[in-house]
Amino acid sequence: MSLRSLVNQLDLCSINTATLGHRLPVEQTLELIARAGFGAIAPWRRDMEGRDLRKVGRQLRDSGLKVNAYCRSTYLTAQDSDGFKKSLLDNGNAIKEAAELQADCFVMVVGGLPEGSKDIAGARAQVTEGISLLREQARSHGIALALEPLHPMYAADRSCLSTLEQALDLCEQIEPQGFDSLGVAVDVYHCWWDPKLHGQIERAGMQQRILGLHVSDWLVPTRDMLLDRGMMGDGVIDLQGIRHSVEAAGYRGPIEVEIFSRDRWWTLEEEHVLKTCAQRLQEVC
Repeated sequence: MSLRSLVNQLDLCSINTATLGHRLPVEQTLELIARAGFGAIAPWRRDMEGRDLRKVGRQLRDSGLKVNAYCRSTYLTAQDSDGFKKSLLDNGNAIKEAAELQADCFVMVVGGLPEGSKDIAGARAQVTEGISLLREQARSHGIALALEPLHPMYAADRSCLSTLEQALDLCEQIEPQGFDSLGVAVDVYHCWWDPKLHGQIERAGMQQRILGLHVSDWLVPTRDMLLDRGMMGDGVIDLQGIRHSVEAAGYRGPIEVEIFSRDRWWTLEEEHVLKTCAQRLQEVC
C-alpha cells in the first residue's frame, strides 16, 4: 500500500492540543486548528475541565474537526485496591467524555510502579486487570481503547508498557478472537528505537489494531525526558519509514502531531507552531 501524500492534504492530519501547550481555552484552540486547515484534533482532558462537552462537541462538528483521540487515561497502577478502584472510576468517566465528543478512541497510558514499589510484574498484572475491566465500559459506549506504549525511560513512573510487542500481547490476551475495542497507538517518539518495531507494526496491521500514529522527533541531545520533544525534521527519527510501515499495515487514520516542548515550541505563538507543523508534515513526514 503506497504512502499517502500529505501535500495540500492537511485534512489527513491532526493536532494534539498538548502541541500548543494548553495555553488557550479549548474553544480558541480548536478554532485555530480548524482555521489552519487540519482535519482532526486530539484534545486532552485537562482542556475540557469546566467545559460543557455538548457545546464543545457542537463547535467541533461545526468547525469540521474530527476527534481522532481523547487523551489520556489516569494511571491504572496503584498502591492499594482503593487507589485502583478510584482510577477505574476516573477512567470510566473519561470514556463517557470521549463518547460525548464522538472520539474515535481513548488513549491509555497505563502507569508505572506504584510509589514505593519495585514489583514491575505486579504493576503489569494491575494493568491487565484494569484494561480488561475498562474495555467492557468502552464497548458499551462505542469507544476503542488505544494502548500507548511509552519509551522504557518512563517504565518506573509513567508506563510499565514499553514496547509495541507488549501492547499487542496484552490486546491478544484480552481479545483473543481479534480486534473488537482494543488496539494500539504508535507514537514514533516512544518506539523509533525498537529493533522489532516494523515487524510489530505489521502484526498490529494484520489484527487491525492500529488506532493512531503520533509524530514528533527525538532531539540530540534531549535536555528533558518529558518536555523536550522535537518538531518533525529536527531530530533523528525516520518519520517516513515508520509511517510507510504503518500505512502499509492498513492504517488510514489521521497523522497526529504531539509535541511536548516547554522551552521552545510552547513559548511561541500558536499560529506559528501550527504553520510549522503544517510545513513539516508535508515536507518530512
